[in-house]
Amino acid sequence: MKVVGLFAGIGGFEVGLGYSGHETLELCEIKAEASAVLSARFPDIPITSDIRSIRRLRADAELVCAGFPCQDLSQAGLTSGLAGRNSGLVHEVFRLLRATRAPWLVLENVPFMLQLNGGRAMRDIIQNLEDLGYRWAYRVVDTFSFGLPQRRERVYLVASVDGHPEDVLLADDRPLERPTTDLNRFAHGFYWTEGRGGLGWAVDAVPTLKNGSTIGIPSPPAILMPDGNIIKPDIRDAERMQGFDADWTFHAETVAKSSSRWSLVGSAVSVPVSRWLGSRLKKPGEFDPVRCGDFPETGKLPRAACGDHRGRCAVQISSDPIGKRPAHLIQFLHYPGTQLSAKATDGFYRRALTAKLRFAEGFLEAVREHLVTMYEYKRLAATLGKAA
Repeated sequence: MKVVGLFAGIGGFEVGLGYSGHETLELCEIKAEASAVLSARFPDIPITSDIRSIRRLRADAELVCAGFPCQDLSQAGLTSGLAGRNSGLVHEVFRLLRATRAPWLVLENVPFMLQLNGGRAMRDIIQNLEDLGYRWAYRVVDTFSFGLPQRRERVYLVASVDGHPEDVLLADDRPLERPTTDLNRFAHGFYWTEGRGGLGWAVDAVPTLKNGSTIGIPSPPAILMPDGNIIKPDIRDAERMQGFDADWTFHAETVAKSSSRWSLVGSAVSVPVSRWLGSRLKKPGEFDPVRCGDFPETGKLPRAACGDHRGRCAVQISSDPIGKRPAHLIQFLHYPGTQLSAKATDGFYRRALTAKLRFAEGFLEAVREHLVTMYEYKRLAATLGKAA
């Protein structure tokens, strides 16, 4: 298919779809640092900065993909829903589809939208699609089950005016058992910027790479290694955890701080997921209607569903379309991480001690040991500095 990428970010949809044989015609991205990456990686494709300036889609566009902004839909965000000025930009997609009805559409966003305000945002989206004559299907999908050590659940929605989205999104199901906590055997990812109200714990993986901390600072997760060392992964490994080549976002540094790369990677669509979608768009599977159940009229929405203007149904299916187990996190990491500093460790540890969260047995002890080690490093460095 010929693809138009809206809210393109660093090209996660477009890279994966390209691997599956689809051709990107046009891109739209407003962030200067993301646009710098797109210009370097897709040098022959025109890029528009603001979706609101696009009057209509290209007549030859067969597939529109859009990982629209999540700030108003995420649990750690503004929770304004589609009334927010960021996430509400998805209505610009519907405006363009009314002017030029592309045969296929793929959307991506955070799963919290299925429960925020009783699922109002997703209900709004599917109602708009039904009003436009689209058949739709959505599903929560976890990047972990595509062979990458990142626990990243996202909602993918596929819609079409002349095809069957359920045969694209809901035909594959290979549930994958997740590893259980074992501090002596596995590396464990967590967010050192949290500790009071959350942790983002992930076993043999990192938690969801984010576009910023709860206070809006681009930040990597921390990884507690089996030997007790706590590191922050290199940005190049973070890019690989999203399915990109190492240094994919390097060109962002021509227009922004190097830390901005964490935000770009955290906002991206995982490449293996879009590659799978691309392969199913090219060769659909066969959805089994026995998976269908009642779609709730109000309240929290199911994790998968499909329908059109004639009716909607909830779908019983896992978040694992292909069930490919990742390599162990300690084996996946190619680049040396940096030690979590004494200041960062101390801040996290103090928050964790006063929190009402339940931590894995031995975790806080390991954090304390790392803190002692880092303070010892500081003391030695100060001593050596005076001696010099």
